[in-house]
Amino acid sequence: MPDERLIFLLHKELMQIDNKSTKTPEDQGREREELGPSEVLLQPGRLELGDVEEDQVVAVFVVTFDPRSGNMVEWCLPQDIDLEGVEFKSMASGSHKIQSDFIYFRKGPFFGLACFANMPVESELERGARMKSVGILSPSYTLLYRYMHFLENQVRHQLETPGHYSHLAAFYEDKKGVLHAGPGRGGSLPPVYWLPSIHRYMYPEMKITHPAGCMSQFIKFFGEQILILWKFALLRKRILIFSPPPVGVVCYRVYCCCCLANVSLPGIGGTIPESKPFFYVNVADIESLEVEVSYVACTTEKIFEEKRELYDVYVDNQNVKTHHDHLQPLLKINSADREKYRRLNEQRQMLLYSQEVEEDYNPCEEDLFVLFFLEQNNRIFQTLLEVSASQDKTLTAEHARGMGLDPQGDRSFLMDLLEAYGIDVMLVIDNPCCP
Repeated sequence: MPDERLIFLLHKELMQIDNKSTKTPEDQGREREELGPSEVLLQPGRLELGDVEEDQVVAVFVVTFDPRSGNMVEWCLPQDIDLEGVEFKSMASGSHKIQSDFIYFRKGPFFGLACFANMPVESELERGARMKSVGILSPSYTLLYRYMHFLENQVRHQLETPGHYSHLAAFYEDKKGVLHAGPGRGGSLPPVYWLPSIHRYMYPEMKITHPAGCMSQFIKFFGEQILILWKFALLRKRILIFSPPPVGVVCYRVYCCCCLANVSLPGIGGTIPESKPFFYVNVADIESLEVEVSYVACTTEKIFEEKRELYDVYVDNQNVKTHHDHLQPLLKINSADREKYRRLNEQRQMLLYSQEVEEDYNPCEEDLFVLFFLEQNNRIFQTLLEVSASQDKTLTAEHARGMGLDPQGDRSFLMDLLEAYGIDVMLVIDNPCCP
């Protein structure tokens, strides 16, 4: 697709979203004022048309670090909710070395957001530092961003005036969700909204906030290796990202990594596991990770590197590696990867130029990145579906080039892709000759 075509498509998609929205112009204006400029990413999801995510908070809690007992839940509402493990999820290992952080995580069927702060105190009992996290749980993480500032203020309040929970109790009473029993849900648990590769990738009710430039910083951080992560994400591999605290920015990398695997073609992905953002995980999550066949997560605990049975791809800073021999070829950047990376940066420059000359329309850079990989993925699967429906089912080097892939360098990736998605074609690209 020519670069100008992608910019036009981005404009068209976003304009269609605006036209389909049921919100009034006044409502949309208020939302933009609340979220701020360049802070909204329209994200993929699995909501059926007409469904809107309910703004639900199913729990609010305060976690503290006790010098004698370690991490512990100090207070919560409702009082009977199961928060086992939340005391470690909401206060990442190594947090004592930093002043503040935020953490996205999973707890059973729920997603959580917690804000952490560390305040020096003149107290021998507290060993000179008071550390707390204030967080919430919700059926979906896409609306958690709305409470980031509230949680940041409340954790500071808890550090300065410990034991005063009236603001948190009032907040819970105002925002608490009523979990209705729906068909086939067994009467209790809400649906879990992942971030997979399905259809309504820009549905207007689904937004997530991030620092302006989250996706572009993600790509700048990894450089050309973004194409390596793209292939592993599309293959639904178990991807674990290690980084020392702060972990908030690494949670955004988990989110961005999932965004690389978007596909909007019907009939794709029905037989393959969803790409699940687990966000922050620690040693308490080992048992649950053992049964997962696909996920993207981050951790601050180096011990995970030794537990190879838990992951397929391990990312340490900017070093992407895998211990599986059959995946080793995917770690090599090829000519097609470099061309895609060049196009991506070129289109970013075009977008910046279009923003300067067209002041009344200001698409954000994040949307361009999401659409870039969506278009790339759709092109691949559209070609594969067409070949599988043909009489001879033969996939040639010319097909590979048409999909934006390197016939030789991406041969292993193509073979894994066909197997993972159960697409019946015959690959007739020869192995490269060995000297």
